[in-house]
Amino acid sequence: MRIAKAHAPAVLLAFAACQAADPPSSAPADDAAPPPGSDFEGPAFEFEEVVPGVYHARGTGSLAVGSHGAVIVNEEDVLLVESHISPAAAQAVVDEIEALTDRPVRYVVNTHYHFDHAHGNRIYPPEVHVIGHEVTREMLENGGSMGRSYQMFVGGLPDQIAALEEQAAAAEDEEERAELEGRLAYMRNYLAGQEAVEPMGPNTTLSERMTLFRGDREIRLLFFGRGHTGGDVVVHLPGERVIVTGDLLVPGLPYMGDGFLDEWDDTLEHLKSLDFDWVLPGHGNPFQDRERITYLQEYMRDLQARAAELHAEGMTYEEAAARIDMTDHADNYPQITGPGVPAVTVQRIFELLDGGS
Repeated sequence: MRIAKAHAPAVLLAFAACQAADPPSSAPADDAAPPPGSDFEGPAFEFEEVVPGVYHARGTGSLAVGSHGAVIVNEEDVLLVESHISPAAAQAVVDEIEALTDRPVRYVVNTHYHFDHAHGNRIYPPEVHVIGHEVTREMLENGGSMGRSYQMFVGGLPDQIAALEEQAAAAEDEEERAELEGRLAYMRNYLAGQEAVEPMGPNTTLSERMTLFRGDREIRLLFFGRGHTGGDVVVHLPGERVIVTGDLLVPGLPYMGDGFLDEWDDTLEHLKSLDFDWVLPGHGNPFQDRERITYLQEYMRDLQARAAELHAEGMTYEEAAARIDMTDHADNYPQITGPGVPAVTVQRIFELLDGGS
């Protein structure tokens, strides 16, 4: 798969404030060595064609890729949604979509700043428009993507590897040892990919809305308000009746540790105004059930209210997280099996109640 290196976009129309930031100063040459963390076998991604020319990209498990994304094949070029968890994962998408098309990648959209969606940005040369919200650029450029969520999910990798090494060394059964060594190889490769990350923000930003016209396809990039983060962008294909939502809306319960639960509800209400049949989420499989928007709104309203009551009683967020019972939402979220919610979620709610941002 070629990455576009010569031609500017035919049309780039911004309906709200949109600015082009300084582009990346360098990019790997075509014959450059693969990024660290590229030691894997078999395909890293599987591509499900949801509607003609629009694919959901999901990891196969051979490489840590973090988020799911989308591949939108236009008449003359390709737009990717998400650059995934590392340069190695981003490069894997670029290489593997050769099986889908020989058209060049000219656009990449970061739906938000989280590490698993945007840490592959650096592989793209300046001529590729990496697009995201202004908040996404600010967070990636100022270290925000290496914050709470990164430390929670990636910070423990060295300790996990050390524990696996001990288990593998102590294993007496050859089959068990082989399985542990396979997991070790995966984790070491994952860590190598993370050690190569130098976060880079989008080189093109929007504040509210941007529309790309690629041949006969209209691609809308929309910011409806804060939710999962302070800068969630939804990709809407009105002609194909598809939305790509990042982590603003997923089939199950999203990570809420950097969210704005008191505003997320309203943001989702705007999402309901779009015409769509398919949702391509940042985690989980594509779905068509619009009621999932309402399910998430109801869950978050109840969670916010219950957490606020315990906050008013003077509980710590850890105590409140253990106490809160959301089992009345288990029909919509089967992962709820008893009382208790993630402590990081209640920590975030308490931060906002205390006046944090």
